[in-house]
Amino acid sequence: MRGGAQSHLMLGADGELYVVKFQNNPQHVRVLANELLASRLGALVGLSVPACEVVEVTEWLIEHTPELDMELGHSREVCRPGLQFGSRLVGGLMPGQLVDYLADEHLVEVRNLPEFAGMLALDKWTCNVNGRQAVYHKKRREKRYTAAFIDQGYCFHAGEWRYADAPLRGVFARNLVYHEVTGWESFEPWLSRMEAVAAEQVWAIAETVPPEWYGGDLNEMERLVEGLLERRSRVRELIDQFRVSDRVPFPKWVGSGERAEKGRSGGGERVHDMWSKRVM
Repeated sequence: MRGGAQSHLMLGADGELYVVKFQNNPQHVRVLANELLASRLGALVGLSVPACEVVEVTEWLIEHTPELDMELGHSREVCRPGLQFGSRLVGGLMPGQLVDYLADEHLVEVRNLPEFAGMLALDKWTCNVNGRQAVYHKKRREKRYTAAFIDQGYCFHAGEWRYADAPLRGVFARNLVYHEVTGWESFEPWLSRMEAVAAEQVWAIAETVPPEWYGGDLNEMERLVEGLLERRSRVRELIDQFRVSDRVPFPKWVGSGERAEKGRSGGGERVHDMWSKRVM
């Protein structure tokens, strides 16, 4: 598959097709954790992200599949067996059913175009330092595409796991998808759901990440999640910084002089025993 992580399209034992990122991908092993965390957070608040799973790729399969390798500089490296990140392929394999680019006249007709605003909120919450990526899918007799938001690997600042915000990070390259944003109501219901998400829900998602995807350092994972919980109250502020940027992404925003309201936060409470089932 295209992309810096050099993912592979693989058929799972459940009969589904998955875009699989391997632990020894050229970007960083933590991008697997980022994918799982951000995708499941997106699903939690109702955004159109592909279903994802922790998938096991056995040593036998790799040994008997010559294509399972990656290009690293001037050499090639065999994919590492074990637990990998799998994102279910959206759409289908037939030509025209799945595309990664739409011309403007087709992009404005995307069925769930308002979700780009909701995804912007998620990208700001999780500090996605990459541009927002999407693919578009439709069934054979449908005329309009539906967007699916893919590639969350650079959330949490990729392999660095820190929150370094900037107005133009984590945004879609074309303002067209934000053209109908008129105010905070355009980010609903997703924004309010992020602000109100329970700490227990976030910790439960974090528990599903295999420890080998972050070096087994539970302190680092706890620090990441605690920061994420604290940021629930800052999402509006981060969106507002993008709104007033030179890019002028929201030309129809009502009341252009207003500033971000303080978000509703459930606080940064800790759930002290969330890691009790972990074994170092």
